[in-house]
Amino acid sequence: MPQGGQAQPPLPGTQLVERHTVSDSCLDVIRSWLPRRRWYAGKGRPIEALTLVAATEVLPYRGSAPGLLHLLVDVRPPGDCYQLLLGIREALPPELAPALIGRPTTGPLRGTAVYEALQDPRLTSLLLERLATPGSLGRLRFSQTERWAAPPARPTPRPLDAEQSNSSVIYGNAAILKLFRRVEPGINPDLELTYALARQGSPHVPAPLAWFESTADVGDRTLGILQPYLAGTLDGWQLALRALARGADFTAAAHALGRTTARVHTGLAEALPTGTLTGPELMRTAEGMAGRLEAAGAAVPALRPYRAALLETFRALAALGARGRGLRAQRVHGDLHLGQALARGGGTGAEDWTLIDFEGEPARPLSERRAPQPVERDIAGMLRSFDYAACQGPAAGAESARARAWAAANRAAYCAGYAEACGRDPREEAVLLRAYETDKAVYEVLYEARNRPAWLGIPLSAVRRLAAPSSAPSA
Repeated sequence: MPQGGQAQPPLPGTQLVERHTVSDSCLDVIRSWLPRRRWYAGKGRPIEALTLVAATEVLPYRGSAPGLLHLLVDVRPPGDCYQLLLGIREALPPELAPALIGRPTTGPLRGTAVYEALQDPRLTSLLLERLATPGSLGRLRFSQTERWAAPPARPTPRPLDAEQSNSSVIYGNAAILKLFRRVEPGINPDLELTYALARQGSPHVPAPLAWFESTADVGDRTLGILQPYLAGTLDGWQLALRALARGADFTAAAHALGRTTARVHTGLAEALPTGTLTGPELMRTAEGMAGRLEAAGAAVPALRPYRAALLETFRALAALGARGRGLRAQRVHGDLHLGQALARGGGTGAEDWTLIDFEGEPARPLSERRAPQPVERDIAGMLRSFDYAACQGPAAGAESARARAWAAANRAAYCAGYAEACGRDPREEAVLLRAYETDKAVYEVLYEARNRPAWLGIPLSAVRRLAAPSSAPSA
């Protein structure tokens, strides 16, 4: 656990909101709004019950000025806890009209405009002020690291448009606050891993400055992290697409990114406990992959012709476990792809790259995301990302020979860079790497079929490649 998270006395001038003061009518407007959020994980399933877990009045609503209400709500099915930040005003100015959630018809907030607080600069500025003052606030606890450096006075806050499983607010060009939406008891890996690497002096992660969490009476849960904002950088996805558009070489950047990935993995292995994936555990890993394939095949008919061949990949992994083969396991990023890597300049030097968003795949349980795993899981994610980028270039199309050649060259350069930095070429673990890449491609097939059907051909092309008989490593 990062230092500085110990309990502090309540901050002055704050108030805890009792559960009964948030009326059923207020929860009803949330219930109709929640399924439309991009970060809501329960799409396609009706909400049968929405229950208030905790509520804290961060800024009291006085009628003439906005209020800020922090909620934790339990949504069933399946029983996920979500963090909500609600603004309260008597009437919304035109610029905040799109942020409206609804107007409760009963209770203390009757007739008020309840809205998404992260769209209101006045309220997001208040969040930054709270992070500057360590201590308890109702059922919230604010902490700082030893690297705390307050952003310049009154930085202009703006919400980050590219919302996915989380929400973020940028303060000027100084800091970024990431707010986790679906939260579980325990420390979030994005705080745990970046804090551990920062204590080592790693230049490849944005060191946490401050964070806040829920208190023990509702279960310690990481709610948000403040980190330096890396102005002037581009993510690897943008860099790759620019190179593709110009017909420029990207292998030097891919090689450098591989070196950075290896350095981060080495740092994590030194900073946090490591282990061994035993034979039985390896067999269970393969069984889990096979189970996900069966579920995806049931949902996506286009995957079914490749089922038998893909299962052979997972059986090969299980066979390693059956022979008693153990594999090194350590903490990993968990959801590594080109969009999770930021670069200065062209990204051709390993020192140019910074890795971000260490929380892992948000859909997976926190216990799984915090468990040691083979580094090949991260590497497979990046290899898949090169395939995706290739299909967005001028030679777009998953079956384009030019796109396949571009992806293959950069996948090889990335693995070579990784090997150069740590002396271990991930392609030497061909069975393991192929299994993790296949598992990732199966996940992508299901995701694209549900969310972006026009992109389904990209992972299906990888499925065809991975289903083809081959003794060569997938990179």
